[in-house]
Amino acid sequence: MSRWRAASCSSLQVGPATWSSNHPSLSGRHHPHRSRSPGVAVASAGVGPNVAVRVTGEALRQVRRGHPWIFASSVTSVSRDGAPGDLAVVFDDRRRFAAVGLYDPASPIRVKVLHHGQPATVDEAWWRERLAAAVARRAPLLRSGTTTACRLVHGESDGFPSLVVDRYADTAVVKVYSPAWFPHLETLVLLLVELLAPERVVLRLARSVAPDPARGWTDGATLLGAPPAGPVAYRENGLAFEADVVHGQKTGAFLDQRDNRRLVRSLASGRSVLDVFACTGGFSVHAAAGGAVAVHSVDLSRRALDTARANMARNRDVRPVRACTHTVAAGDAFEELAALAAAGRRFDLVVVDPPSFAANQRSVPGALRAYGRLTRLALGVLAPDGLLFQASCSSRVPEEAFLDAVHGAARRAGVQLDEVARTGHPADHPIAFPEAAYLKAVVARVATPPRRRARGAG
Repeated sequence: MSRWRAASCSSLQVGPATWSSNHPSLSGRHHPHRSRSPGVAVASAGVGPNVAVRVTGEALRQVRRGHPWIFASSVTSVSRDGAPGDLAVVFDDRRRFAAVGLYDPASPIRVKVLHHGQPATVDEAWWRERLAAAVARRAPLLRSGTTTACRLVHGESDGFPSLVVDRYADTAVVKVYSPAWFPHLETLVLLLVELLAPERVVLRLARSVAPDPARGWTDGATLLGAPPAGPVAYRENGLAFEADVVHGQKTGAFLDQRDNRRLVRSLASGRSVLDVFACTGGFSVHAAAGGAVAVHSVDLSRRALDTARANMARNRDVRPVRACTHTVAAGDAFEELAALAAAGRRFDLVVVDPPSFAANQRSVPGALRAYGRLTRLALGVLAPDGLLFQASCSSRVPEEAFLDAVHGAARRAGVQLDEVARTGHPADHPIAFPEAAYLKAVVARVATPPRRRARGAG
């Protein structure tokens, strides 16, 4: 049973010995100091005075509707040159409070909005309330007993723009997508300890965030507790997995596909399954547990496939997994699909879960062509009456455009796809504004063509 638990303030004991010895910035607890700006307070030590920000009328309207981003092009004036993480207070032309957010002077998203509407004091109590609300929204999943990994904080949609917190059993992983979080990181980690008492907290940095070695803010650093001795074990839908929370992609695993993996498990009985872009084998293991007779996992990364093998081995006590034949192939997904088709291989269920193809708006047309090409290649290895599961995690690609690409490629290949299901985000990845909707998937069956009537049949 997981030792992850809730902790009361009165029972919490945090001191210098609690923190990893190579993180001098976390040697003790700092008290927040308040600025003189009415209604707003600085949340963490090391943050300068508030930055007063004026924005365009359109940006002000968007903020008042709840949008969490203020772009640099929308900022018309600032009271001073703020540092990353300073609190930016947005005023309208009549000097009325509109919003408060984290200032990020080097980012196109200049202000990451924390709160809009009435003035608020952003102090430790404010952060605690917001974090506790995010954790409470995951309570049903955390109590399930069959799943010990989930997203505790989902960025802007939980009120923490450019930051996520994932849980893997007794380990919390904080991933920072903006240096604006560095001045507030200690407060956040201490509150995680207070609310959840994890054994350790690991920091991950997005590629766009420069590390700060002097303060111990480096990718993979353990901020609290002992560094993990190896992969962290966790459970998902009753199955056993491991995650490399220090070096693995994202925070160690792709938790957003949990529900879709359960769906694939329900479809796999008696089928041969091809898992393309298999990564660490989440879909592969679920398919095997669902009764697949054979699973073939394809990924470009040999290291990821090694983890896929390890995850399959972790579940050998599950009878269907033990009975399933598991093979892997390291290579480019497009090339591997073409090679499998040329070799005459056919599968009853093909899973296609690629990475994001649209890094910016200009790349959307290319992404749609890539989705269509994957559909065509997947159909080339799909058995008659087979099932296709295809997903997109590109936020810039709307669901309808993605589905049009899939169905359009099928039609050009002379195949009709009958949709079985459409899916989106799991509950721990909420959607609070349009750009937060990134995950969509479709399950479709290859329609059996109608039998031709014999000539002259009456």
